[in-house]
Amino acid sequence: MTELPDLTAVELVAHYRAKTLSPVEVTEAVLSRIEAREPELHALYAYDPSGALDDAKASEARWAADEPLGPIDGVPLTLKENIATRGTPVPLGTAATALTPAVEDAPAAARIRESGGVLLAKTTMPDYGMLTSGLSSFHETARNPWLTSASPGGSSAGAGAAAAAGYGPLHVGTDIGGSIRLPAGWCGLAGLKPSFGRVPVAPPFLGRVAGPMTRTVADTALLMSVLSAPDERDHLSLPPSDLDWSLGLSLAGLRIGLHLDPGVGLPVDPATLDAVTAAARAFEAAGAVVEPVGPFLTREMLDGLDVFWRTRAWADMQALPEERRAKVLPYIADWAAGGAELSGVDVYRGFARIDEISVATLRATSAFDFVLSPACPVAAPPAEWASPTNDPARPFEHIAFTVPYNMSGQPAVSVNCGYTGDGRPIGLQIAGRRFDDAGVLRAAAAYEGLREPQRPWPIG
Repeated sequence: MTELPDLTAVELVAHYRAKTLSPVEVTEAVLSRIEAREPELHALYAYDPSGALDDAKASEARWAADEPLGPIDGVPLTLKENIATRGTPVPLGTAATALTPAVEDAPAAARIRESGGVLLAKTTMPDYGMLTSGLSSFHETARNPWLTSASPGGSSAGAGAAAAAGYGPLHVGTDIGGSIRLPAGWCGLAGLKPSFGRVPVAPPFLGRVAGPMTRTVADTALLMSVLSAPDERDHLSLPPSDLDWSLGLSLAGLRIGLHLDPGVGLPVDPATLDAVTAAARAFEAAGAVVEPVGPFLTREMLDGLDVFWRTRAWADMQALPEERRAKVLPYIADWAAGGAELSGVDVYRGFARIDEISVATLRATSAFDFVLSPACPVAAPPAEWASPTNDPARPFEHIAFTVPYNMSGQPAVSVNCGYTGDGRPIGLQIAGRRFDDAGVLRAAAAYEGLREPQRPWPIG
């Protein structure tokens, strides 16, 4: 029998509507799960059980009156630490940040409150969100519930761990190079990087998005119906649109690309290659036409992006007082220092690689309805590692499948497609055409119906 913390958001809302469960009893059960698992996983920041119960009681009254605020009223959830919530400091994962309470909710937080979601806590992240890891100078190191000696991924590290462990069904992460899809892949989740601008963010920045991390594609679609509402604070957001987030798609006749060699970075390990290839065969057996996609990312593109991001990080760190700058995680400090002596021309050339990546990605994928690839070429490394290379001189060798879609703005989702020999999940990335967020989720939901039965969640 499924425990209350493991019910999906779709199931919870149906129970609330039928008066067979209340938000209070569900929230109490989720809080008990957190108390049992959090001492080991370190997924949460600003944990507020009292506030969550207050939210749940208010939701219970609304459901009793058949007046829910929105599609997720009464559903327990978390927000990544860098998504501001009024009154809570936003440390950005680093001990170098002054802990000043946020003056207002960021767009994602505002939409959650307007819809009646029960906010349990924020979730942990590494320094400045620049690691595929839960390693942080401010938070304790987050761990993967499937194998606690392994990393949950990052930078939405705590969100990945919380979702896999059953800290409620809905979690919101952010992604600028893979920070939703990488932890979703390593934690066995559905994690959507929406089209750039689909979910308003504040402050906006080129390539950065916020999106759902859940156990099912249906829950991701439900949460997107809330998060994608407009917010005028994001001047880079897409025009408001009333998208149909319903699922259901025939794969017959669709043209599917299979992308197994990004052109640069770490080679795909055998277990990941086998799992993604098997997923492509499942699409083919369902009537899709599967064709190879050749490499399109180059060493110059990835290194140029590294140059630009290092310089941006160095500029932010240089603005800090020396005593605070000294608190930055050494790995991040070493990496950012690589941008200290670069010339303006070097930095501009690095920035220009973003457009090159965008053009190359769109050209390589334009012939396909969807493109399949690994979310990450390798399985989750040790929890204490900053990244799969654990080398600040080679920080982005593992994001060659994910980062192109940040730069091109295309939607991409990670869904589980198998496990390593020791039980670590493997993520399948499904990318789509620009702005086809709903289509990507429909393809992912179709794959959920094709894949092998999933292993039980690591709830204790």
